Amino acid sequence: MRATTEREGFLPLRRQNGRGFVTVMRGLRLLLCLALPAVAAAQTNSRPPSPCAQCHGQGRSQPATSMGHALETVEECKILIDHPLLAATVGKYWYRIERKGDQSSYSVSDGVKTVTMPIRWVMGTSSGFGQTYLLEKDGELYESRVSYFRELNGLDLTIGYQGTTPADLTEAAGRLTSHDEKVRCFGCHGTNAVLGKQLTLDKMTPGVQCAHCHESVGAHLAAMQSDNADQEPPKTLFKLRGLSAEQAANFCGQCHRTWEEIALQGNPSIANIRFQPYRLTESKCYDPDDARISCLACHDPHREVSDKVLEYDAKCTACHGGGKVGAKVCKVSTEKCVTCHMPKLDLPGAHHKFTDHRIRIVKPNEKYPG
Repeated sequence: MRATTEREGFLPLRRQNGRGFVTVMRGLRLLLCLALPAVAAAQTNSRPPSPCAQCHGQGRSQPATSMGHALETVEECKILIDHPLLAATVGKYWYRIERKGDQSSYSVSDGVKTVTMPIRWVMGTSSGFGQTYLLEKDGELYESRVSYFRELNGLDLTIGYQGTTPADLTEAAGRLTSHDEKVRCFGCHGTNAVLGKQLTLDKMTPGVQCAHCHESVGAHLAAMQSDNADQEPPKTLFKLRGLSAEQAANFCGQCHRTWEEIALQGNPSIANIRFQPYRLTESKCYDPDDARISCLACHDPHREVSDKVLEYDAKCTACHGGGKVGAKVCKVSTEKCVTCHMPKLDLPGAHHKFTDHRIRIVKPNEKYPG
């Protein structure tokens, strides 16, 4: 197994899982908001084109993906544009999101008093399963207590709020976010949103753009545009293509969660189905050195995730087609592998079925393998 280096952005910490050692990361950022959808339609991209698009096709396709729109402005948010009025009753509280011009406000009432806050940011892509809103009050940001869910075409409690009772009207509107939470949330959903432990929203580009994963983009662009013969910044970018399975899981896990981060929380539940790198690492067939079982083997981050199950068969048979020692050939079928071995499961409160990335032989009525 090739050692991971600090230059690549990984800090070594190993664990034994019965299938070999897996390198995992320390100090990961938490993804506190709604996870990216398992399947989403391509976005209508109204943002300025990426400067990377001048030379790279990936720079043209990636900004329109669901990752490229993981964070949206209120002005561009298609859900808010297409739904100028959203209303719901949850318990004794009435919720209302209303559009005026290119802005949207969020109100909650108990029938006597009403609190209204402007929506400042939208967490989650408009083509995904849901969106949560960041509200502003007295210069602070609050996470909305209700979110939009596509399955409902309306509002319901944000994931994590089920079973809670607000103490007052402000709590009924949402939860005050701490500085660390904002750093983690914007750090994953935006690009150039964080410098160290400080928010840099004035320099942020919403969504996961080229510079989010390729940290040398600025120097690369400067080198390519410079006529100065003495300037020697990198002309090539850090490429993800050569990462091993463990390195890819750790890299993607910075936002999608690694094995270590979830394992250290204890008390596993179906809530961890959203955290694909963790689930993949728990697969029986996971091999930290084998790139055929990595996140990048099935998903090109520059393109939208495909919902065509047949497209994944070749990925499965790359190992289970008889070419790898120890990888059994399925006796049932060689088509639509993921429909049996990566089932879609309901996450309570999400109004959405997530693909379980823990690859396994699924047994009828089995308990969720946390």
